[in-house]
This record gives sequence, C-alpha cells and structure tokens, in this order.
Amino acid sequence: MKMRVSLALAAALAVQAGAALAEYPEGPVTFLVPWPPGDLEDVLTRMIAEDFQAAYGQPAAVLNRPGGGGGPFPGAVEVATSAADGSVVGSFVIGVPVVGPEIGIPELNPNPFTPVGIFLTYPFVLATSSGSEFQTMQELATYAQSNDVLLGHFGAQLTPTQVSFALAHEMGFAWGADAAYDALDCNTLASGDVDVINTTIQLIMPCLDDVTILAAVTGERLPLAPDAPTVGELAPDLAISLWNGLFVPNGTPQEVIDRIAEVAQATIASERAQTFAAETGAQIYWQDTAAATAQIEGDIATMGRIAEITGQ
Repeated sequence: MKMRVSLALAAALAVQAGAALAEYPEGPVTFLVPWPPGDLEDVLTRMIAEDFQAAYGQPAAVLNRPGGGGGPFPGAVEVATSAADGSVVGSFVIGVPVVGPEIGIPELNPNPFTPVGIFLTYPFVLATSSGSEFQTMQELATYAQSNDVLLGHFGAQLTPTQVSFALAHEMGFAWGADAAYDALDCNTLASGDVDVINTTIQLIMPCLDDVTILAAVTGERLPLAPDAPTVGELAPDLAISLWNGLFVPNGTPQEVIDRIAEVAQATIASERAQTFAAETGAQIYWQDTAAATAQIEGDIATMGRIAEITGQ
C-alpha cells in the first residue's frame, strides 16, 4: 500500500514538474546586451529574441546596457543580480566570464553565470595595405626589426588587441607604437596613419581587394580570407578569439536553459542568420553548455599566458 502511494506521489510530482516546464516562460523575457545596438551580437540576439517570442508566445525584448568595454560591465552585473528563472538572459562577449571575475567587481566574482551556449565569433583580423612592405606576418616580423610598425586597434584591453601584443612577442618583434581608434576601416589604412589595423573584416569589406589580411584572430580561418592563417596557427599557445554567447545566472533550472538553447540553436541555423554571417564575415555556430564551459576554461588559461607575455 505504501509503495502504491509513493508511486502515485512520484507520478503527481512528475506531472507538476512537466506543467512547470511547459509554463516557461511565464512572462516577458529580456535579452540584455551590454553594448550599444547595431553590432553583430546585437543583430543576432535580436533574431533570437524574435524567434523566442514566436516560439513561446511571450514578449521577448532586447535591452542594450552599454558601458565599460573592459569593465565594469554594468549590463552583466544586472544579469548577475537578476532572478535565476530565465526572465533575464545575458548576451556576453568573452570578457564578461573570463575577465569579469578578475577585475574587482563583487557581483562577478566568483563567476555568477552559466552559459546557455556560444553562437558567434567576431571576425577580427590584422590587416595591412596591399602595397605595404610586408604581406605576411613573417615578413612583418622581419620588417619590424629595423622599422617602426604602427598598430591601430579598438582598445588596449580588448582581447584581440592583447592577442596582437602577445603575437608580436612570440614572433620576435615589437610594435613601434599603437593607438586606439573609434573607427578602423578602409580610410584608416588609406590615410597612412597606421601600418596595421586590428579590426573586424566586415569593416574593411569594401576594400578587401586593396588590403592584405595578415592573420585572423579567430578559431578557424575566415571564408573571406582563406589564405590568412589564424593566430593559433602562428602561435598555438595564443589560440583565442572574441566570441559572444548567451548566459543566465547560476541556479537557473536546466529545463529553462534547454528551452532558451532550443530556440537560439534554431535561429543560428536559420537562413536569415546564415545570410547575415555571409554578408558580414561573422562565424556563427552553436556550442552548448558543456562545450561553452570547456571553451571558457581554456580561454581563462590562454588569457593567463597572454597576461604573462604582455605584463598586464
């Protein structure tokens, strides 16, 4: 008799759990992007939000909360302090889970996030004019022994810039000087203000015939520059890229994570997302929670090596 009661109770609880799962999302869901609107991660996150709303019948909005490119990540803090119920989903670059816990932000240390999945690699490259004295990284390393080579980047603390500094060290040369720019495009190289730019390939697509991609700061070679090696090919210990993924606060139920991931994975595989990637040079894919967790652990180790090399 007790066995029958226990089995009945277990069945009832299972039904209740299934009902709770079916109810997510029970209300509006916010996808929070800690950057201004318009960039690759923002566009793709908006696609995911649109599909999420269509799939589950609840409002899903994207909120941009810019501020602190290298920290303090106010948008990430907002996600970290939200309820662990899937009502707020962060769309974060590598810096949030990898750098955030190390820069003195109490809300981000220890890492308060569980990855839903990683879906984007920004197509960062090192590029020079097709008429420059060097057309490969090896030629650049030789040229820099007796000439100052000026590097333009988006900020010294950004991951691709740190990789550029470390790569120079590993290849036996030093940048003559470097400077941060708000825009790094065809005009930057054409003006002669810098010799090499660390930018994204979509910003120089109008002049790809007039530039040479020296290296890609990506996990795999870029389809738009198949002859350019990745940094990982040139220096295996520096294999890292600037990616973006979806994150929720620790403690969020696995069922909720799975439902978010189901939509996001379908969005990334969709024709409109694939077309967007082809038009911008972005690398899009889906790494699930386990793969994303392993990626983050590996990137933390790589960033540690880069910090040792650069002294930062």
